[in-house]
Amino acid sequence: MSISEDAYDVIVVGSGGGLVGAYVAASRGLRTLVVEKTDRVGGTVAYSGAGLWFPGSAPLGRAGLGDDVEEARTYLRDVVDDPSREALQDAYLAAGVRLIDELEQNPWFRSFVHGPVPDYYASSPGASPTGHTVFPPPLEVTELGERRALVRDCLPTERFGFDEGPVLVGGRALIGRALSAFLETGNGELRLNTALESLVVENGRVTGVEVVSGGDGDGDGDGDGDGERVRIRAGRGVLLAAGGFERDRELREKHQSPLTGEWSEGAPANTGDALRAGVAVGADTDLLDEAWFVPGLVHPDGLPLFHTGTRGGIWVNGAGERFVNETRPYDQAGHEIVRLHATTGVRHIPAHWVFDQRQLDRDGIGFPPATPGPEQWLASGALKKAGTLEELARLIDVPFEGLKRTVEEFNGYARTGVDERFRRGETPWDRMFHHIVPFPADPRQNIPAKPAPEWPNPLLLPIDTAPFYAAAIVPSDIGTKGGLRIDAQARVLRPDGRPIDGLYATGNTAAAMSGRVYPGAGTPIGSSLAFGYLAVLDMAGTTD
Repeated sequence: MSISEDAYDVIVVGSGGGLVGAYVAASRGLRTLVVEKTDRVGGTVAYSGAGLWFPGSAPLGRAGLGDDVEEARTYLRDVVDDPSREALQDAYLAAGVRLIDELEQNPWFRSFVHGPVPDYYASSPGASPTGHTVFPPPLEVTELGERRALVRDCLPTERFGFDEGPVLVGGRALIGRALSAFLETGNGELRLNTALESLVVENGRVTGVEVVSGGDGDGDGDGDGDGERVRIRAGRGVLLAAGGFERDRELREKHQSPLTGEWSEGAPANTGDALRAGVAVGADTDLLDEAWFVPGLVHPDGLPLFHTGTRGGIWVNGAGERFVNETRPYDQAGHEIVRLHATTGVRHIPAHWVFDQRQLDRDGIGFPPATPGPEQWLASGALKKAGTLEELARLIDVPFEGLKRTVEEFNGYARTGVDERFRRGETPWDRMFHHIVPFPADPRQNIPAKPAPEWPNPLLLPIDTAPFYAAAIVPSDIGTKGGLRIDAQARVLRPDGRPIDGLYATGNTAAAMSGRVYPGAGTPIGSSLAFGYLAVLDMAGTTD
């Protein structure tokens, strides 16, 4: 091993949400290094919409929603229902407000905006029908210049060659802004193709990292190629922000069988390196059986893509029966698939999305225009087509009588507009996300009025117009949510509750402050940014 003569104040492992923490450190004059395992920055954040669930933050105030922190605290307490995480919740709520204020002072970040996404547990006290989620503004590619090549593409681009165009949005916009802000502090350095091997511990304190530099430039995280082993010192601390272990088959089988990771939509290099390194120096872990589960619609390439919900049709299990509100918030629907498959003795993996020609004509399939058209779906076998429900039942291997009974029941709900089994279309999430509320014309933006729906509940179209179709739904995820246990300063804890000096964790490398639930849009990335911010404040020895 060669020993680096260089040393830094702060080392951040991972370049997704941790890139914002790196900016916070470098902007305070701390010499900061970001090591990234692949040849691009962004991790799973680059695949995301970059929502940040930050109650009370300035963008909410600008939207006229006022200071909603206490209502959000009530809501978190109720949905998480875990006193051991209350200190983390309080730290998160305070950090989000302050972090947005700080970021908006930098011209690269500019002003975040509120996006009206309802909280996911509508019946819980404190739940907001307009939500607490803020988003970064879009970013022109020309503003980034050569740095654009460093930002990981979105999933539709990586999977299907979708042309994102001249403007980066969501996660790519956030990462592009954070990268530029970080590098332009004059205190930040980025090393790509540099994988964490282990943590350096001296006298009980983490004082640096051992990495392999230049060993894996293809972004798949398999460590192929010979690289240089290097030890790098960190005077103030090491922040582990390298994602979860969703792409590691061994860890998934150990903690989340039968799931093995091939259906995950986390970044390809998220194989638990930081988790293993932390455990090796005595860190405690929590929630390793958990993930940010989402239903995944299996596409023509044989892999699922995050399916946020179904506006029409139904999902059926191996008995041909519905089992969930198909428009339920995605984490809840994903968890339900996993739970029912494990406990009922009825096959739910895969489940099948059953719909008809009317549904296909209205809404299409997949994520247009980023995914192939119906012809490619049919040719690949990802989409089954039949002239009758009986034929469709044979194609997807479910009992025809069960499917027929289920469809007849659902068609009755379509006529009345009321889903008596699962209440589809009744929550703020259902109504907002699936765009069923008519709106007036807006001549200022040349937007025509949206007509009133043909059916009483546009989320309940009858399934009665041949031909009939079915596609597979499997439990996917946007990352694991279990990891190293941390405190309110993002310090990594030992099993006895004592912090490991010099070691911090955030994002999916750390066990989630929200426990086993997903409170609202932007909780995962919001947590990554908030606890990265708190880690840096602790390293800097300051509260601001």
